[in-house]
Amino acid sequence: MKKKGPVGWIAFILLLIGGLNWGLVGFFKFDLVAAIFGDMTTLSRIVYDLVGLAALYMIVKKAMVMGEEKTE
Repeated sequence: MKKKGPVGWIAFILLLIGGLNWGLVGFFKFDLVAAIFGDMTTLSRIVYDLVGLAALYMIVKKAMVMGEEKTE
């Protein structure tokens, strides 16, 4: 198993932030990102965009790893 590089760690941290935020929204109707940066401000949208891009990155990386495992 390969170690995560800097981009992998950043993506992992962003996914944790996104997951915790969605947990707060689901359980308590509290959006922490909006509370910190404002409701749909440019900065909060950037955070949401980065979380989404991190999820896409992790999906692609996982698919690549699974593809490599099948060829071995």
